[in-house]
Amino acid sequence: GRQSIAGQTDRHRQSFTHRGKFSTSNRPDCMSLDCGRKPENPHADTGKASDSNCSVSSTCFVTSVVSCSAAELKLESNGKKEKVKGFNVILKDTILFPEGGGQPDDHGTIENIPVLRVTRQGPEAVHFVRSPLEESQEVQLKLDWERRFDHMQQHSGQHLITALADAMFGYKTTSWELGRQRSSIELDTVTVKAGEMEALEAAVNENIRAHVAINVQLLSLDDPAVEKVSRGLPDDHAGPIRIIDIEGIDVNMCCGTHVSNLSHLQVIKILGTEKGKKNKTNLIFIAGNRVLKYAEKSYSTEKSLTALLKTGPDEHADAVDKLQKTVKRLQKSNLTLLRDMAVLIAQNFKNQPDKDDFFSLHNKDGDNEFMNIIANEIGCQDTVIFLTVGEEKGPGLFLLAGPENVVTELGTCVMELLQGKGAGKNGRFQGKANSLAQRAEAEALLREHSRRRSAGEE
Repeated sequence: GRQSIAGQTDRHRQSFTHRGKFSTSNRPDCMSLDCGRKPENPHADTGKASDSNCSVSSTCFVTSVVSCSAAELKLESNGKKEKVKGFNVILKDTILFPEGGGQPDDHGTIENIPVLRVTRQGPEAVHFVRSPLEESQEVQLKLDWERRFDHMQQHSGQHLITALADAMFGYKTTSWELGRQRSSIELDTVTVKAGEMEALEAAVNENIRAHVAINVQLLSLDDPAVEKVSRGLPDDHAGPIRIIDIEGIDVNMCCGTHVSNLSHLQVIKILGTEKGKKNKTNLIFIAGNRVLKYAEKSYSTEKSLTALLKTGPDEHADAVDKLQKTVKRLQKSNLTLLRDMAVLIAQNFKNQPDKDDFFSLHNKDGDNEFMNIIANEIGCQDTVIFLTVGEEKGPGLFLLAGPENVVTELGTCVMELLQGKGAGKNGRFQGKANSLAQRAEAEALLREHSRRRSAGEE
């Protein structure tokens, strides 16, 4: 979620370097990677592993289990949050970053068991897994490097944009959010002036091309330098204070993972700005590999639209605008035809010399107005009317009209057969049907009731 910049001081500001703790230094030699030679990748926050058991797209680390306890976690699945049972594992040391400071947590595995969430509880990094692990067991921890490096690029990109937005225009950053596809920075300004974001983007990328180093400093609490960058520390602060220094540009306390040089950001694209909350402005950006993926996706979309619209990219907007206007005209004409058809259907039924006292109709393209026109034209004093619209076996709408006592008696039964929701009064019961699969059963029920009523059995 969105993290207040000032609020970072009440969470992951410290660098954890003792038992069960997480070290976030972006210098490989600040960590004891037990799974091979010292990392050689210059932009690896924890370094790429060279052990044969570790793939080139992951880092690995050998540690041991301190504790493992049963736990529950809410995970998002298909847009809904579901409770998942599992175990909270605390390790002697970890290379997986716990969520905080605006940055999501790392993903990875412990002994090939997926780590679904990493959170901070006090000074501990807690790993949630679905299978138990034995205390004191030696385990191999693997990091999802692609996700980690993506977060490094976005987080370092945020530091750079924040620093230059302040230096160039005096826009302070009040919070930021590292999203799944794009990230946002909340600027303390109601609006931005024309041309400012273009100038900011140019300056950001100029510094990326300048190959500016990013250094990590670990300061003790009594170091005078702390006062220059500190906004206050949380009550449960432990260990040294971690400073991220973009040479000549920005110095800030931060626990997050970062690249070691601005050149590793590759490029930053500022997508635009949006109106934020409380007179703020949200700056939307992507950095690094996300820019490449964005360009690839945009080109793929452009190709598809060109094939569908039969026009070049520059004419796509005009072509879609013309299509939308055409669709609106056709929809308006279709509604007129449906209304006329509803009147004709009703009149045709009324003109039948031996018409029944029961009328049933399904129309795929109708709507509530279509059904009500038919009911109004036929009249509900003596005739039971059952109307449905929508897909034959899928969801739709229904209307039951007729003598009030009949509708009151059968309305709920019809609604249940159609797995729907609705309400009725004054001789009409209508609503939404989740499934019209049992429409025939509902019609049979109503037809039998009308037969018995006509025969004087009701």
